[in-house]
Amino acid sequence: MAELLKNFSYQAPGDFLKITTIDMHTGGEPLRIPIAGLPEINGNSVLEKRQFFKANYDHLRTGLMFEPRGHADMYGAIISDASTTEADFDVFFIHNEGYSTMCGHAVLALTKFVFETNLLPNKNDNKLVINVPAGTVYAEAKIEAGKVVESTFVNVPSYLHCRNQKVQVEGIGEVQYDIAFGGAYYAFVEAASVGLKMTPDYYNQLIDYGKRIKYAVMDSFEIRHPVEPDLSFLYGVIFTGPPENPKHHSRNVCIFAEGEVDRSATGSGVSARAGLHFSKGTLPLKQAITIESILGSTMTVEAIEKVNFHGYEAVLPKVTGSASFVGKNEFWFDPIDPYKDGFIFR
Repeated sequence: MAELLKNFSYQAPGDFLKITTIDMHTGGEPLRIPIAGLPEINGNSVLEKRQFFKANYDHLRTGLMFEPRGHADMYGAIISDASTTEADFDVFFIHNEGYSTMCGHAVLALTKFVFETNLLPNKNDNKLVINVPAGTVYAEAKIEAGKVVESTFVNVPSYLHCRNQKVQVEGIGEVQYDIAFGGAYYAFVEAASVGLKMTPDYYNQLIDYGKRIKYAVMDSFEIRHPVEPDLSFLYGVIFTGPPENPKHHSRNVCIFAEGEVDRSATGSGVSARAGLHFSKGTLPLKQAITIESILGSTMTVEAIEKVNFHGYEAVLPKVTGSASFVGKNEFWFDPIDPYKDGFIFR
């Protein structure tokens, strides 16, 4: 077989759409970054670009995220030229349900991507300013021997939106939750309070309970972002509890979008927790805590500054984590393939 394939060469037919991607992961959570083949994306801001893409190219989201090119838990980032003079570039995020407002694991991976691929050759430092749908974030790479060994970003203002709410959830009973914002809104639930453990063997039950709780909260509680209507929705449920490693603060398992399980500790989720714990008086400024994921991978977060966010007591969270490259792909979209736009079973 090796001899048979020795001189193998094949080029996709000219009528195929070809999209090239770099694939990465942060703490186990995937990130697919298209680098060639996407059509032009119009818009004067990240939110306008996201809306344009959704209206015109949503089939490319499903084609890249869904099977057979992806899977139910695939995640992606669409980068484009900066829409503001301050920023280095714009990015919005895609997944199995649609489009998210902020993604910390993606920002951590993109920071490694930018510096290790020399995407911005005129950069004379290791810092980035990135426009995301939730606002602007500030990233920095720790570089050793030409490799980004760690990434850090300062997120948008994050805060506790409401606390100690209760909702009746079919098949579970009464569930107590807090809602906090870290670039996206999450309902936080103590895993033990609903009889769950945050380990891989509880994977399917975490999805089931996470979806039930999310929809019950959405039906009973209206979320309104103080400025931007496009951010006014519950993105996911984060189960919390004690860590497996006693040196760490706690563990997160985030169930977001349509039942996706974040393999990482969730960058926007740990940001929201910084705002939540600060408001509850359990996290002082500039005290870093390390939070585990369902895999045991970690992110570290600290509230570096207290700010007023349109009447909310908020903090600026600083999140640290590491990412890795997985591969480079050229995906083909055959115009006569009945499944070219993808399919999904979740």
